Amino acid sequence: MTAKWPVRRPTEHAALRAVCRSARPAPSVPALMAALVDAVDRSDREGICLAAHRVVRAATPEVGE
Repeated sequence: MTAKWPVRRPTEHAALRAVCRSARPAPSVPALMAALVDAVDRSDREGICLAAHRVVRAATPEVGE
């Protein structure tokens, strides 16, 4: 038996195309900062990490703009 990895699913290709077609609006920096403060209040380490990274990405201009 020969196996080829990774096995691509028919829906995987369609899902990737759909994601590439639709642009998701980024949350505002104040909303992300509120999420960061909330995560700090709850001592949620993973939430702090995620919110902090999102704040940096939202505040940093894209390359080529």
